[in-house]
Parts: sequence; structure tokens; C-alpha cells
Amino acid sequence: MAGGRRVRTGSSALPPPALKMAAITMRLPVARKAVGPSAPRGGEKHLVAPGDTITTDTGYMRGHGTYVEEEKLIASVAGAVERVNKLVCVKALKTRYNGEVGDIVVGRITEVQQKRWKVETNSRLDSVLLLSSMNLPGGELRRRSAEDELAMRDYLQEGDLISAEVQSVFSDGAVSLHTRSLKYGKPVPLSDREVISRLRNCIVALVTQKLMLFDTSILYCYEASLPHQIKDILKPEVMEEIVLETRQRLLDLEG
Repeated sequence: MAGGRRVRTGSSALPPPALKMAAITMRLPVARKAVGPSAPRGGEKHLVAPGDTITTDTGYMRGHGTYVEEEKLIASVAGAVERVNKLVCVKALKTRYNGEVGDIVVGRITEVQQKRWKVETNSRLDSVLLLSSMNLPGGELRRRSAEDELAMRDYLQEGDLISAEVQSVFSDGAVSLHTRSLKYGKPVPLSDREVISRLRNCIVALVTQKLMLFDTSILYCYEASLPHQIKDILKPEVMEEIVLETRQRLLDLEG
């Protein structure tokens, strides 16, 4: 008894509401099963390191990045195994370009030599473009003369970008290129690419503003866009301004 009141004690007594605690769920650590590498698309492609055995099947043909030892096909580089029918090769994860006949490449002229240009193609050795392996300006097909040799820097000079096709591969791995087709040769210069880009954006602006496309409207729109940068032509406010000027010039033309 305390102060005329009986105090009840014991384990059955509940704690005051303020002392109640929220329930917490806890998980004990458990050993997880080791997860093997997921099978890549294609099922058979996998990564290998130099010296790894790719297959012991003698029916496969050896491709790039592999060699045969004790009747085993072994990887010589680190990369992904690729199979095309019976041909097995390893595509290196990071490597220099190894040219193959028929490849189409983009390279940069690094040096003008006698009857040839040296071309950087991200290969181990500089590639070569012979004077006899390129189309002359105008697409002429004739024997190269001494005058052509003297004018080589007029055709291609240091720093020029070219597209070409691999004609042959030398024994040391160097690549010989040719540009005998009209689809190969010196890429379009920056000034021409800028004109093409500006025309494209002007046509988009005219279409967006629902103005008819014909040679005069495109020309007027192009001229109206010249004070602006090419990328700004597609901004709504710039587009509206140049098309409005184009529409006004067309109205003035009609009288």
C-alpha cells in the first residue's frame, strides 16, 4: 500500500505507452551461392585471356587472335570469342587496327612521299596510298606522269582526311589503300558541310512554319539565316524571324 493505493507489480504489468518500441525486422547473414557468369547472347561467345583454351575440337578453323598447340585452339589476345561457322577468332577488347582486304577506312595524310602518301589509320604501321592507286581530279584514267608526281600535294596534303579501301596487306602488316572509286577520296571540306547543314536547317524551318518549298523560298531563307549560327536556326524565335523575312521577300517579289 502506498498513499492508500495498491501498486500492482510483476511480469504481467504493461509498460507505459510512451515506452513502447516499434517492431524491427532483422535478418541474419547467410552464405550466398556463387553465381556463375551469365551466358551472353549467341550462347557460345565468351571472354578469354591470352593462353586460354578456346576449344579442343579439331574441326574448327583458326582465325585472328588464336593459335594451335597440342591440338588445342588457344587465344593469343584478350577479347571475345567469335564463331562464324567453323571459323573461330578472338576480337581483342582494345587493339590497333589490323587491316583486311576490302575494309573501308578513314585515315589522315601524314606525309607526302615520292609517288605515295603515308596515311594514319590507327594501325601498327602507317598505311600507304600510291599515286597510281587514286583517281585523278575529274576521274581521269591514264598513266601517272612526272607532272602528276610534282602536283601530289595539290591532290592531297598533310592533315587531309580521306576515305579509302584496303587493296592489299603487306607481309609486315602494313596496309596498301586505293581510292579508285568515286565514293572514296578526300572527304567533304568543312565549308561545304556548313553550307549543307545550313540548308538543311532552313528547309526544316520552312516546313515547320508551313511555307512552300521551292528554289526561291529556300534561297531567301538561306540568306535570311546568315546572321545566325547554324545551330540557332532551329530555335523557335530565330526560326520565326527568318521565315517571316522570307515570306515578306516573297510577297515583295510578287508585287
